[in-house]
This record gives sequence, structure tokens and C-alpha cells, in this order.
Amino acid sequence: MRFGVIMFPGSNCDYDCWWAIKEVTGEEVDFIWHKEENITGFDCIVLPGGFSYGDYLRTGAIARFSPIMKKVKEFAERGGLVVGICNGFQILLEAGFLPGAMRKNKHLLFICKYIHLRVENPHTAFTNLCKKGQILRIPIAHFEGNYYATPDTLSTLQKKSQIIFRYCNKEGEITDEVNPNGSLDAIAGVCNERGNILGMMPHPERSCESILGSEDGKLIWKSIVTSLKRIKK
Repeated sequence: MRFGVIMFPGSNCDYDCWWAIKEVTGEEVDFIWHKEENITGFDCIVLPGGFSYGDYLRTGAIARFSPIMKKVKEFAERGGLVVGICNGFQILLEAGFLPGAMRKNKHLLFICKYIHLRVENPHTAFTNLCKKGQILRIPIAHFEGNYYATPDTLSTLQKKSQIIFRYCNKEGEITDEVNPNGSLDAIAGVCNERGNILGMMPHPERSCESILGSEDGKLIWKSIVTSLKRIKK
């Protein structure tokens, strides 16, 4: 399987994603500069975290206009897998790949710490090795991770099982106290209706090895590989 990690000016988690894919899962991966207009030959495109274009205007608001995004849209429309992590999630929202928007954290502070996630939908290309209700320990690092959507959009996300992850405590309980950023319905990750685009605020690439404090993020990457292998058969 061949992964492509997009590099925007200001990306700073691109090498982390590269390491998780190459060294942990053992799959082929290449960097893709944001001005590139040819992404043929890739099976999964990753939009990493960071501060694309310095997060001027709004997070992801400038990166959405990068030449590469037109090709990513075409790739996704053909059914290709796309995952946006943290700033990558923000870019996907700004570009209209996913519903909703991102606001500043409720306490107006940058948050960088390990949190717990509850897997809401294990039947996706990104979570097929997880179980429904499984608790993952994965870190977050963001200032604008407060997910918001209109009531109608939220209702659609709920009905169509597009909410993939929610913030919870280590027992899997969802409360205001364990919601680190005030995100609507404790949402930490969503997918599109087709199920081939995932946006998530937590960083699975930072939790793939025991030395980092958790290997739970490896489930996300290996789920993608498992899904791609099924597609290739």
C-alpha cells in the first residue's frame, strides 16, 4: 500500500505520520508538496497536523486553496481514502470535505495531553480493527479543536453513524469534564457519508509505540492498511 503525506508550509506532524506509516506499519509512504498537482499511484492521502500557513485567518482557511487540494478532492471522489489529523481535519472542514466547523477551545487555551477516545463506529476503513465502545488513549495538541455543527447537521451525523470518535474518560463515560475543548456532542472525529474521508483531532501518529506512552494509534493505521488490502483483492 502506498500512502502520501501532504506537506503544507507550516506542517509539523508530517514526519511523525511518515514514521508511523513506514516504520510502524511497514507500508510505503512518500511526502507530497502542497503545490504538487499529480497524486496518481497513492492509496491513501494524509493531511497532517501543524500550523498550515501559520493558521492565519482561520485554521485551514488558506491551505484549502493549495493546488494539491483540487487533486485530493478528485482522489476522494474516486473513492480514495483521505485522513486529516488535527490541522488536517481543520483543512478538510474548511474545504468542505466534511461537515461542520472548528472553533477555539472553550477555555481559550492550547491543549497538549493524552486523552481518552471512545470508538463510536468500528465499521469504517479507519476503525475496522477496533470494537464498538473501545477506549483508545491518544494525545491531542490544538487550540482550535472545538467542533461545531448546526442541529440539522448533527442529527444527520448521528443518524448516519458519521461520528467516529467521542471524548470520554477511561471508563468510556462522556461528561463535560472530560471534553477537553467543548466540542459539540464530545465529537473528536467524523467521516463523510461515503465513509472514505476521516477527520480527527487526536494524533494517532503520536501513539504508535510503547515508548510514547500508548500504542492505540496503531489501530487506526493498521485499519487503513487492512481496508486497502481488501479493496485490492
